[in-house]
Amino acid sequence: MEKIEHTTVSTNGINMHVASIGTGPVILFLHGFPQLWYSWRNQLLAFSSLGYRAIAPDLRGYGDTDAPPSATSYTSFHVVGDLVGLLDALGVEKVFLVGHDWGAIIAWHFCLFRPDRVKALVNLSVPFTRRNPKVKPIDGYRAVFGNDFYMCRFQEPGEAEEDFAKVDTPRLMKTLLSMRDPSPPCFPKEIGFSGLPEPPALPSWLSEEDVNYYASKLDQKGFTGGLNYYRAMNLTWELMAPWTGVQIKVPVKFIVGDLDVTYHFHGVKEYIHGGGFKKDVPLLEEVIVMEGAAHFINEEKPEEINAYIYDFIKKF
Repeated sequence: MEKIEHTTVSTNGINMHVASIGTGPVILFLHGFPQLWYSWRNQLLAFSSLGYRAIAPDLRGYGDTDAPPSATSYTSFHVVGDLVGLLDALGVEKVFLVGHDWGAIIAWHFCLFRPDRVKALVNLSVPFTRRNPKVKPIDGYRAVFGNDFYMCRFQEPGEAEEDFAKVDTPRLMKTLLSMRDPSPPCFPKEIGFSGLPEPPALPSWLSEEDVNYYASKLDQKGFTGGLNYYRAMNLTWELMAPWTGVQIKVPVKFIVGDLDVTYHFHGVKEYIHGGGFKKDVPLLEEVIVMEGAAHFINEEKPEEINAYIYDFIKKF
């Protein structure tokens, strides 16, 4: 880990913290909520040893990267703009892209906006979502899951932050990272997020040191930056009207755990396996559903994930 370099890059009006290691073709790793570059620690070390330059930034709002205060500064256009600026600052023309959770959503949109900068994409956990021109995403989730659904609960500025503040941050991270219940997360307002179950014993893939690293950065930065991605979802939807019906035109491999909450969202399995996914992502080469794996799959199953990524990108 001490061989990983940490730098700050000025891009798109913010200062971005970037972890990187190795030389060779570039792989850009994009983390999700509520994580950091650190969620890719196993991938950075593995791929640098395989002859790649592995790069994992803290996305805007996270860790040691700047966090603009307004939720309107967290659309996919802002975040993809940060990443294009990062590549420009590093003198990198094209990358292999790997995303997880919110990083996967940003990776899909990166491929929509700037396919010229992407050699191939490996996305984990969150499949592509075709833009529905009739329904804003948060409105759609509210209609299906109700007001207690976590994305809906995240919408009110300050509310989730107050809830999270009632919970010891290491305990919160242990609970979130260890969750294996694939049912849609709903939190009644009267109970709040402080009503999360007690965390189980740490799984073998997560150490106290890992938990404390996440917690220290979240205590320092707060949760608002990460929550603002959810609060900007409807705004991103509005701005993406010109991309309605546009396909993803880069080679893609998709990996999800069968216990991943996202895999059990309404209609997702049917979309992935029923032909809709392949229609929207015509260069989708493979879908892998990993048995017994939950949401934080790149940390839970690093060796298998690394092998799946390498097996795909080495062809290009």
